[in-house]
Amino acid sequence: MKKLSILIFATLILVSSCKESNKANFTPASIGQVNSLTVVMSNSLWEGKVGDKVRELFAASVLGIAWSEPRLSLRHMPDDVFTGQIRKTRSVLFVQQKDTTDLAYIKTDLYARPQKVAIIIGATEDALVETIATRAEHIISTFKETDMKVTQNNFLRSLNDETDLREEFGITMNIPSVYKVGKREPNFVWLDRDIKKGTMNLMVYTLPEDAFDNDSTFVSDIVRKRDSIAKIYVPGPNEGTYMVTEKAFAPYVFPTEIGGKKAAEVRGRWEIHNYAMAGPYVSYIINDKENKRKLVIEGFTFAPAAIKRDFMFELEAIIKTLKFIPKVEQ
Repeated sequence: MKKLSILIFATLILVSSCKESNKANFTPASIGQVNSLTVVMSNSLWEGKVGDKVRELFAASVLGIAWSEPRLSLRHMPDDVFTGQIRKTRSVLFVQQKDTTDLAYIKTDLYARPQKVAIIIGATEDALVETIATRAEHIISTFKETDMKVTQNNFLRSLNDETDLREEFGITMNIPSVYKVGKREPNFVWLDRDIKKGTMNLMVYTLPEDAFDNDSTFVSDIVRKRDSIAKIYVPGPNEGTYMVTEKAFAPYVFPTEIGGKKAAEVRGRWEIHNYAMAGPYVSYIINDKENKRKLVIEGFTFAPAAIKRDFMFELEAIIKTLKFIPKVEQ
């Protein structure tokens, strides 16, 4: 009897697993552009303070870009319109007012794969506004993480096979094949790709391990070091012109982790000394203790009169595929 019970239990587990597997196999692929969000709520909520709070937080301006570009492009619809193909949207925020319920949670692959559906339910408009305010950053980071994985998976279709980064720094990144090495010198590699009326760029170089010893001058030291490298390696279009950090735009600095190592993320704007060119950059200063150095990887964009948010997101996605090649013991 005991053996029979175990057999029945095992069969139920197997059937359940098969159902989950079949569900995964038949879940349709999600749709939508990166950094876009479908907001599902009633028109009355959207047009009032609940919608105002969603727009304030989810469509806030991207850091490090001069013109106001939203961190997420919002598309609103009432829940009776959220049907059919639209349900396959990769990132969804569902907001609903119910008299006696206050809930906030995120569902994964509810209608498509990959997909994140954030659900916020509140008894009053004030409760909804409060929940949105407290949960927005976590929800946004979840959406961004999904978009990042999709973007990085897209890179795998066609990768750059040049070995300059491996040879010069002992690292690899999943860089799309449209990027080509434009300059390589000792301790410096520059890759770029053409876009409409501009370029997207990646630079890699190292600094001494003790390059940033003074916490009180950390930000100014970052700017000074960056400018010294850019002046040497990133010339402008005319003689006597070169890249510098824009003086009127203080960079944003955050702690992060890249390639399993602690790092500083720096977002700001660059310009060309004595020439009318400028744009955003994101730089990662990685504490590479094993190699007794600071490894710096920077992405920057020149795209006048174009939306730069998604260009910068692609560069960030590339950098976050960084891997260090293990040293072979002699």
